[in-house]
Formats: sequence, C-alpha cells, structure tokens
Amino acid sequence: MKLKILINIFIFISLSYSFSYSADHVPNLVGTWIGENETLSEQRGFRTWEKKVEILEQNGRRFKGSFSYTDGTKNFFGIIHPDNSTITWVASNSRGYNLGKILSKNRISACYVESGIDATAGCADLKRK
Repeated sequence: MKLKILINIFIFISLSYSFSYSADHVPNLVGTWIGENETLSEQRGFRTWEKKVEILEQNGRRFKGSFSYTDGTKNFFGIIHPDNSTITWVASNSRGYNLGKILSKNRISACYVESGIDATAGCADLKRK
C-alpha cells in the first residue's frame, strides 16, 4: 500500500514538472512548412492545393513570415498563445485570419477563416521541411 502511494506521488510530481516545463518553453516555429490545404468558398467551391508557409523570424511568442497561394504571396505576423499550442496570425492586406495548433515539433495545422462577400474556410496540415 505504501509503495503504491509513493509511486502515485512520484508520477504526480513528474507530471507536474513536465507540464510546468512545457508551459515555460516556447516552441520554435522558424522554417518552411508545406502541406495540403483544403478550402471551401462560395466563389471557388471545394478546393485542395499545396500551401507553403515560411516563418522567417521569431522573437519569443511573436513571429513573422510569408505564405504562397494562388494569387501570389502575403506577408503575415503572428503570436503563439500562452498554452504553447495555439497560434494566430494575420496579414495586413487580408480580411480574414489564421488560427492554428502546434501538433508536434514539425507539424502544425493552419486554418483560415474569412466572412463577408469572399467568405472562405479552410485548413492545412503543414509539416516542416
């Protein structure tokens, strides 16, 4: 019985330490991310295409970069939320925004949503190259 209690205490302390470490450790997103993007809009319907995102610079939770899409390239800037899992980025010449999740060290999801006349929704599963 005492051994079981000691084991449970050890597991609790180990998990507490790992969660506190991950909360303090901001993931590095710098690199080239490529993957399949699936979108839906009234104007273009269902589409699937390759998306390339380049995160060029990061300072703590803040980052900036560019991405390529059918109409060209856009620059963006973003933030990693305090949970170290959620990311959000915006472009100055866009009406929508990207919400994403860090799924692993080399994999993120990036979902774009825009309302209004050009309403669009889509998500990309991106892997770091």
